[in-house]
Amino acid sequence: MALNLDAIGQKIGPLSKDYDWKDVVLYALGVGAGFDELDYVYEGRLKVIPSFAIASIFEFLAETAVAANVDLSGILHGEQDIIFHNPIPTQGTLTTEGRVTHIYDKGADKGALIISQADTYHSDGQKLYTNIFTLFCRKDGGFGGEPGPSLAVDIPNREPDFVEDALPSEDQPLIYRLSGDIFTLHVDPDFAKASGFEKPIMHGLCTHGFACRAVIKHLMPGHPERMTRFRVRFSKTIYPGVPIQTQIWTMDDGTAYFRTINAENGDTVLDGGIVQWLSAEEARKRQRRGALVTGAGASTSAADAVVAEIKEAGGSSGSASGGVAAVFERMPQAFQAEAAAGVEVVFQYDISGAGGGQWYCVVAGGACQVSEGVHEAPTTTIKMNHTDFLALTAGELNPMTAFTSGKLKIEGDLMKSQLIDKLFKF
Repeated sequence: MALNLDAIGQKIGPLSKDYDWKDVVLYALGVGAGFDELDYVYEGRLKVIPSFAIASIFEFLAETAVAANVDLSGILHGEQDIIFHNPIPTQGTLTTEGRVTHIYDKGADKGALIISQADTYHSDGQKLYTNIFTLFCRKDGGFGGEPGPSLAVDIPNREPDFVEDALPSEDQPLIYRLSGDIFTLHVDPDFAKASGFEKPIMHGLCTHGFACRAVIKHLMPGHPERMTRFRVRFSKTIYPGVPIQTQIWTMDDGTAYFRTINAENGDTVLDGGIVQWLSAEEARKRQRRGALVTGAGASTSAADAVVAEIKEAGGSSGSASGGVAAVFERMPQAFQAEAAAGVEVVFQYDISGAGGGQWYCVVAGGACQVSEGVHEAPTTTIKMNHTDFLALTAGELNPMTAFTSGKLKIEGDLMKSQLIDKLFKF
């Protein structure tokens, strides 16, 4: 399946998310915080770990993958750069909007890079942070595009100024995934083995959070709100329960480099780390500016205008007219025969809830046949609640978002499921 190069420049969002102190604390626990960092886990004195900025907008990351039509079986997080404009409040509504900015070709045997950028605003009117995502798509290279630039970080040839050791729990992914990244690779042993791993692996962004805690502890202890940039490249995977070490080199004032290694074998897990932060006085000035933004008149901010647009346009989750059975009745009319050349596949649908049931669709010879019941040898089985299924077919629920949030479960050939969007237009 070819990448969608037309995704470059394509707008994603606005996407909104409500959160409160429990979301902030759950994230902190997921990245290893505990009683020794009470400011991150106790609502009575709560501060937000800045790397929460990426955990709070997983939906945007999923939308990027969908827009670019990547091969899900080969997707990994490549790099992450976060620019912080203001401290993150402990509750509120986040509104995120951005676009795919670049698609680079590293070669048929190396994969492709999908880069997107997103700005996030808080409901108090402040712009909080800008995320720059790089998705490494192992199976999507070789389309003849530009290879793109590479950002080299020259780690000093000397001992690090600070070292922070940590031991993630063997169950760490089970906690971290509750913050939103519930991709099957980090919990299902069978899926992990099918993807080439011995067992479920650590989320790269979970290790990312451990590293963020480490640099704050040594560079701006007790003041996460002073961080202005946190950039890293995901170098190698690591299994839960393996000790890690974050090594930090201070450079010019307000800048440091870091990396995180597998403490058992020395492999670099996170590389090319850059962290920047404000002085105490600069942080106080920024706080005063923020107080002006969130004072009287904040309700007319640009962020609130975006939220209002969402409420006006979004409405409630609708449904395909006539219910689940009617969707399958219309399926032959929605079939795109021109997209089915050479395709032979059987989709089994198990739809739970009121009005649900079981149907299967056979695509072969450029034709489509839909029947009620269970096929004896389906290629791919789709399992959903009836409400989510209706929202999906009505175009109100994104397939990647549904999959990563657990609303869509896929058994059998995962890659064949990506054909559905091309074969049927409801």
